[in-house]
Amino acid sequence: MPDPISKISDSRYARRLLAAHPELAQEIAAPARFARAEMDAALASTEGDDEAALARRLRLLRQRVLLRVMARDLCELADLDEVCGTMTDLAEAAIDAALDERELIVVGMGKLGGRELNVSSDIDLIFVHPGGMEEQERYERAGRRLIRLLANVTDEGFVFRVDMRLRPYGDSGPLACSFDFLETYFVTQGREWERYAWIKARALTGSLKAEVANVARPFVFRKYLDYATIDAMRRLHAEVRRDVARRELADHVKLGPGGIREIEFVAQALQLVRGGRDPELTARHTLEVLKKLSAKRLLPESAARELSEAYVFLRRVEHRLQYLDDAQRHDLPQDPQERALVARMCGFADWKEFSATLDAHRAAVSRHFEAVFAESKQESEAWPDHPRLAALRASQRYAALPDDSRRRLDALVPALARASAATPDPEATLARALDLVEAIASRAAYLALLAEHPEALERVARIIGASSWAAEFITRHPLLLDELLDDRVLYAPPDLEAFHRSLRAQLEAHAGDPERRMNLLREMHQAQVFRLLAQDLAGLLTVERLADHLSALADSMLEVTMALVWSELPRRHREGPPRFAVIGYGKLGGKELGYASDLDIVFLYDDDDERAPEVYARLVLRLQSWITTRTSAGVLFDTDLQLRPGGGSGLMVSSIAAFERYQEQSAWVWEHQALTRARYCAGDKRVGAAFEAIRERILRRERDPQALEGEIRAMRAKLHAAHPNRSGLFDLKHDHGGMIDVEFAVQFLVLAHAHRYPELTRNLGNIALLRMAAEHGLLDKELAENARNAYREFRRRQHALRLNGAQYARVPQAEVAAHVQTVQALTRALFAA
Repeated sequence: MPDPISKISDSRYARRLLAAHPELAQEIAAPARFARAEMDAALASTEGDDEAALARRLRLLRQRVLLRVMARDLCELADLDEVCGTMTDLAEAAIDAALDERELIVVGMGKLGGRELNVSSDIDLIFVHPGGMEEQERYERAGRRLIRLLANVTDEGFVFRVDMRLRPYGDSGPLACSFDFLETYFVTQGREWERYAWIKARALTGSLKAEVANVARPFVFRKYLDYATIDAMRRLHAEVRRDVARRELADHVKLGPGGIREIEFVAQALQLVRGGRDPELTARHTLEVLKKLSAKRLLPESAARELSEAYVFLRRVEHRLQYLDDAQRHDLPQDPQERALVARMCGFADWKEFSATLDAHRAAVSRHFEAVFAESKQESEAWPDHPRLAALRASQRYAALPDDSRRRLDALVPALARASAATPDPEATLARALDLVEAIASRAAYLALLAEHPEALERVARIIGASSWAAEFITRHPLLLDELLDDRVLYAPPDLEAFHRSLRAQLEAHAGDPERRMNLLREMHQAQVFRLLAQDLAGLLTVERLADHLSALADSMLEVTMALVWSELPRRHREGPPRFAVIGYGKLGGKELGYASDLDIVFLYDDDDERAPEVYARLVLRLQSWITTRTSAGVLFDTDLQLRPGGGSGLMVSSIAAFERYQEQSAWVWEHQALTRARYCAGDKRVGAAFEAIRERILRRERDPQALEGEIRAMRAKLHAAHPNRSGLFDLKHDHGGMIDVEFAVQFLVLAHAHRYPELTRNLGNIALLRMAAEHGLLDKELAENARNAYREFRRRQHALRLNGAQYARVPQAEVAAHVQTVQALTRALFAA
């Protein structure tokens, strides 16, 4: 280890301090980290101290801490986190010792709040109290005493300079404010720069310190994606840069170009945009925030790495400048001797070598700063000549827009028109784009999102031009525009496990707020569906693969929602997970779910407790409410519970035993047909396994083929009659030779032959089961293959029609005549004429 005395001798402050107090040399002889417990021990038993004695004790502790921090830092024994953390521990210990009013809440702002204090830092404080006006003087008196004890300069120096200017109304406001005062100030007077200032705020004292975060959070972090803050931060930084130029601070490592402040601006601007929707981004520590932004792909990995490296380097330079004289200093020296001193303290041979590294870091910071804050280069241009555009511009809605929103809209509309012109059907795309614009025109955040990301316009046009359903989806849920900002995220393969973890974390972060949680379920599901939609429209997914993803996503949503509802269900009879499962039928059960499919579901339990029926009935009612209630974010799923035992008149939830009895003794053949496409989706796996065992046993029952054929033909006729088609087009689903005929044929094969071929009971989908039936000799192989292709083509065409808003999946008969003939041949092969 280098000699600590030699290393700190570059500090004029250290030399003066050791000359005046030689006994302090023992602090750095073998310098160990100065732990918080050691600080608390030094300040213990202060009850008998008068103010002067306590002030002296605090200042002597500060001298010891700073000397040891300096020695460990300059000997390369401490990283940046240790240096900043130790100085923050000192501030917190000093505040605890100096505060004689325990209910006063001392809020640490800035670097104190973020646990990033530098070695000769001011501390920015705000005092908040839970009392009324009659107690104001008591709290202010305690605050003034705290400031004196920390900031007054005595023979032993000071502990920390205290800055109170960030409090409401600054120097003209009260020294301490109540919760009500603070909340009212945020609502009526809070400015954009104060949101930035409060990001790192952290209450340090007081039994009600958690309340400060509850009051500040809605002011700092909006519930929506707050892209308008980018422009506000841009203006704020422009003011800082003008001040830097006026004061000739180009060599200022904090405020100058490429300095510490620009790194903080990048991190905090992106926090302000998204922190209200993603609690992980409300972290206070700059390096932690950069890491999270990179992990969430909100900042390129290379940018986050270079900004982090620059931050560490610049903070280390800042500390060495402050070690010189224990001064709050950020300007680089001009004197050659002092330059050589700073270069040596930073580990460089000379100033030239140091300066080259410094310049490289500052250049990287400036480059990444400009990438985040550069204004769009969209030129203001005339709107195209179009009746709807003219109507929009002449409307009262346009006239009532705030200036910023009108400016953004004026740039956005011509750009959208150009992007629409590049699509296969420019007129239809523009019409859909204008529906979207009219929906978001009064919502500044979405206009700002598109204004800040003009490259997203091409993606908007591409997607809404390809599908009217997609256009309506985005227009109903404009929050989805955020998904268009990064192709890497939009087209990344689905990662359901990562989504599941993220969803659970978000729900946990909003515990106690059921409305927000219900909206989160809907918004996060919509985002996943939209990513699948984008990949679908880009030709990256087959209809079958898409349905697999949508079905797995629905399973995940059911699992998370059920667990959440159970955890908050009053009067539960058991503390562990419920012995309860959700069973999917129909398209969910067969893993053929579409974008807007209902969920056909049945609820089962296996629990002998006498209270179980009533508890699980309440669970189902609440689960239904959470799934189907329309909130500001829409509906999670529409559900159909008609397939439960007894249908609409049956119980909402059945025991496994009752379900088995019903299937064995009372179920109609059509209910066993439905069972061929049923599966366990969510909940207790043991209940799911019990259901699967019952299902297999029922499906493998030996049946009279002629009676079964009669029942299935009768049900097919009933369904056909219920869906008359007089259009002259072929209905892909309901007409003879269509999809339902394939599905009924497969169901007949399963129910008629599973007693001999148990593998037919596997829920593999119609296409796979047709192949399996042919392999067992139950169907001609060529006919089976042709039927598979017909069903696949019918699904593809149905999907394409629905993507463009068709009410019915109907096409000209001639386009699918060969496939229709194949399916009719399949029906003839299985059923008597």
